[in-house]
Amino acid sequence: MDVELNVTLLTLGGFAELHKYRYLYFVVTFTLYILILCFNSTIVCLIWTHTNLHEPMYIFIAALLINSVLYSMTIYPKLLSDVLSEKQIISYPLCLFQGFLYYTSAGSEFLLLAAMAYDRYVSICKPLQYAVIMNRITIYVSLVLAWIIPAFEIAVSVVLYSNVKLCSFTLTGIFCNNSGYKLQCVSSVAISIYGVVMLINIALLPMLFILFTYIRIVRISYQSCREVRKKAVKTCLPHLLVLINFSCFIVFDVVIVRLESDLSKTLRLILTFQSILFHPLLNPIIYGLKMNEIFKSLKILFCHVTVAGNI
Repeated sequence: MDVELNVTLLTLGGFAELHKYRYLYFVVTFTLYILILCFNSTIVCLIWTHTNLHEPMYIFIAALLINSVLYSMTIYPKLLSDVLSEKQIISYPLCLFQGFLYYTSAGSEFLLLAAMAYDRYVSICKPLQYAVIMNRITIYVSLVLAWIIPAFEIAVSVVLYSNVKLCSFTLTGIFCNNSGYKLQCVSSVAISIYGVVMLINIALLPMLFILFTYIRIVRISYQSCREVRKKAVKTCLPHLLVLINFSCFIVFDVVIVRLESDLSKTLRLILTFQSILFHPLLNPIIYGLKMNEIFKSLKILFCHVTVAGNI
């Protein structure tokens, strides 16, 4: 094998006991992937087809679930292929592309959650101005920016990584993520600084904005009548659960990978599976069970399916 091929091919070294549990890995991963696609797609279709759900809050939920599908499609197809392959390898350009899609969807998640928090803030704190502020233009601009801003910032990072010299060709994970930082011969100061700036822009600032809006919502709800407090809890609790879940996932991705903790390969694999499972699978479950209008539509859909199945 020539030198250039060694440079351009990376080994995914995060799998544990793959030769023993190859088919178990495949069945579990494939099942989870199908569940993720079905759960997210079902709620998106409900929002699309039911006119009573054509409101800003539900449009943002649909965008969030579409983002979860894109996130899963970035990871699971390659993961399923690797589980059945004798060698778990990926070319460096393809690895950069997977990392680009992966972190773009992650950054979009925070910005979409920030847009949803602002929508709830306007709805609860400025109800008389809600229709004027949250108009179609505001919604469309928010959705476009939520995907374009992370894509642009991650693209710059990919360009920086594409020009570094590699001295290691084995990733510690099962897909291309932050662990690619360890492959460099010499740590790049420019990449490190830009990574911090990017993390602040597409993760920390949106999170601070979300916390600020919810603090304002809590304060105003506390001073208002019982109906306002009830509305705030019903609509804000699902968003907070999703934010907490996703924040834990980001903390794992950034901190554990960068600090090179002494976790065993098996434990690291379990934690990685939890992060790529809980994020896209819990979102539709949380919104399906906690949002009354979506839950009602789901019940009607299941009743129709049950009746059709009995005929």
